[in-house]
Amino acid sequence: MDAFFSEYLTTLKKLHRDFIATFDDLPDEALDWVPGEDMNSLVVLVVHTTGSARFWIGEVGVGDPAYRDRPAEFQAKGLTKDELKARFSTLEAYLSDKFEQLTLADLGVARPDPRKEAGGTVTAAEGVLHALEHTGLHLGHAQITRQLWQHP
Repeated sequence: MDAFFSEYLTTLKKLHRDFIATFDDLPDEALDWVPGEDMNSLVVLVVHTTGSARFWIGEVGVGDPAYRDRPAEFQAKGLTKDELKARFSTLEAYLSDKFEQLTLADLGVARPDPRKEAGGTVTAAEGVLHALEHTGLHLGHAQITRQLWQHP
């Protein structure tokens, strides 16, 4: 694996461990708790974050269709801590396999930009980096959700 992809995966795994730390010692009822209107539960944050990363890295970065149902990610409920942890582990295993196949030159490949209705493209690099940025953003949301649970 190229050093860039190895370091990327190490960074993503650290974010995942930090994400798990936000819920691992909380009671089960905290997982589906929603702190307020237009906010998400810890379950939704994990499901959406892993679904988004799989999409942005797998489909946009690598060209491997994700068959993602984004709206369903925001309806997720009733998952256990072990099921949430498994989502991170499954994503990490998938990415480890895909990153073995990539080169730095592959990051320059243009892919359809899913954010633009009129077409347009993004590079594979932009997709891969967006996933890391997005994971960090939602880790912050999960940490705030935990704080709000602990200090209503």
